[in-house]
Amino acid sequence: MWRKNWKSAENLPCLDSNCLQHQNRVTAEKNAEKLDAQLMSLDSCTEETNVKLHGNTKDLESLVNEKDGEGHKETNSSFLHAVINMSGMLIGLGQLSTPYALENGGWASAFLLVGIGVACGYSSHLLGKCLHENSKSRDYKDIGQHAFGSKGRIVATAFIYMEIFMALVSYTISLHDNLATVFLGTKINLGWNHLQTSQILTAIAILVALPSLWLRDLSSISFLSTGGILMSLVIFATVACTAVFGGVKANHSIPALQLSNIPAISGLYIFSFAGHIVFPNIYTAMKDPSKFTKVSIASFSTVTLLYTALAFMGAKLFGPQVDSQITLSMPRNLIVTKIALWATVLTPMTKYALEFAPFAIQLEHNLPHSMKSRTKMLIRGTVGSILLILILILALSVPYFEYVLSLTGSLVSVGICIIFPCAFYTKIFWSQIKRPLLILNMILIMSGALLGTTGTISSSKLLVQKFQRARTS
Repeated sequence: MWRKNWKSAENLPCLDSNCLQHQNRVTAEKNAEKLDAQLMSLDSCTEETNVKLHGNTKDLESLVNEKDGEGHKETNSSFLHAVINMSGMLIGLGQLSTPYALENGGWASAFLLVGIGVACGYSSHLLGKCLHENSKSRDYKDIGQHAFGSKGRIVATAFIYMEIFMALVSYTISLHDNLATVFLGTKINLGWNHLQTSQILTAIAILVALPSLWLRDLSSISFLSTGGILMSLVIFATVACTAVFGGVKANHSIPALQLSNIPAISGLYIFSFAGHIVFPNIYTAMKDPSKFTKVSIASFSTVTLLYTALAFMGAKLFGPQVDSQITLSMPRNLIVTKIALWATVLTPMTKYALEFAPFAIQLEHNLPHSMKSRTKMLIRGTVGSILLILILILALSVPYFEYVLSLTGSLVSVGICIIFPCAFYTKIFWSQIKRPLLILNMILIMSGALLGTTGTISSSKLLVQKFQRARTS
């Protein structure tokens, strides 16, 4: 009985002052632990929400750009997968113009093509180093902010959007040119306008592509991205088939060097290697990011080899008559030519939703959170449709593919692909960069600035002259 009473006494509250102090301290500690646990849970939820939001943003932004990217949420990308993704993003619209650039620059300009490929591959390696240095950097704009603060982010963002817009104009011009060849001889007369048949067909194609701008489902946009990559590979394969089985003799001689054309064609070469805005997404998606440099070497080596082979193949096949888009020079009676033309027509139509994605993201972020999702969708789709119609009007007003593409490469892509990565790396690693590497980066920055300046001036002059001749005629 004593034992029972003693046990029950243990459960009674302690009336001693020391005991009360001890009890209060224990209670306070328990409450503090509960509060810490709640705060940790709240931080975890907040961090998880940020990761999810950032992941969705990254998924969409990695689908744009400039090129044929895919979004990745998880770090499950193998070395081979990363090489395929990077190569797929590089092989795009630029491949159509490499034979034209080589013919006009001379066979010696192939050294410039390879040199730009090496420089862009090296700058891709530098982006990987910048990402490794700061684990919080997830995309190209983050690297700019890490290097130069908010000003670096603003400049990087401006150049990214400029490249996207100008690339879309180039894609629409390519769509117009290839539609005109596919439907050669077709006449469409609406009676109430003075548009040419090719312009009407391009407008119809844009109207067909408009609904894709209303897509918000990531899987649908990824499907479009995959289609764009496949179309680019089909174009290269059909040109190769024309060279082997098309009955066209590769007996044209290529001039050694035409120095006066180098500034203009340098922009075409640079644009061919544009894709750096989505390389950070490839890095963050890799299982082993330490292999990113090897991925860059493998991808740029493969693409540079393909570009060089395609350039010599097209220039030897068609000589001075080679068009700024190789598909327009292929014999029209061949089945592979029809396949190539339709692939070139379909490629731009897979790009519009991908390229518009970052604009849509920024637009949605600026809209009030209280706004209904249906209203946001209407605003996003309406703004995208207006932008696409504006791009259509601009493309039909200035339908000069090679000059617009060259201007894009010289004015915008050279900064994104060469100048900015070297500047970012130099600023971030300033305290530990070795002298030879510093000299190399400064040489690349100055060379890129020289090519960009001369190329912008040359392509702008050619574009204005072409426009004036068209107006007078």
